[in-house]
Amino acid sequence: MRTCLVVDDSRVVRKVARRILEDLHFNCEEAEDGQQAYEYCATAMPEVILLDWNMPVMSGIEFLEKLRQMPSGDSPRVVFCTTENDMSHIQRAMMAGANEYIMKPFDTDIIKSKFIQIGLIDEE
Repeated sequence: MRTCLVVDDSRVVRKVARRILEDLHFNCEEAEDGQQAYEYCATAMPEVILLDWNMPVMSGIEFLEKLRQMPSGDSPRVVFCTTENDMSHIQRAMMAGANEYIMKPFDTDIIKSKFIQIGLIDEE
């Protein structure tokens, strides 16, 4: 089973994302900030990372920039999931190596459609 690392400082968001992702047949791991996510990736690289932007300790964009420099750090698909919706944030995320961008709030259909777009799941 493929693994998705959900990185968000909100426990509620992580719980909602976990339920959606498990329904889509992903094994879920959680991190509450970019530093925890970085440490997780140093030991086990997930197939996909659902990533918040604004977090304490290490922001999502800082984590993404560090991730892409790690050995095998170019392999996970990274989907930003954030309230930051201005074009400058989206462009910065894509230039740093994000594969897609989802606005909060999200639901099953939104995550599923983005995962189909980036080749993580097949259309039914």
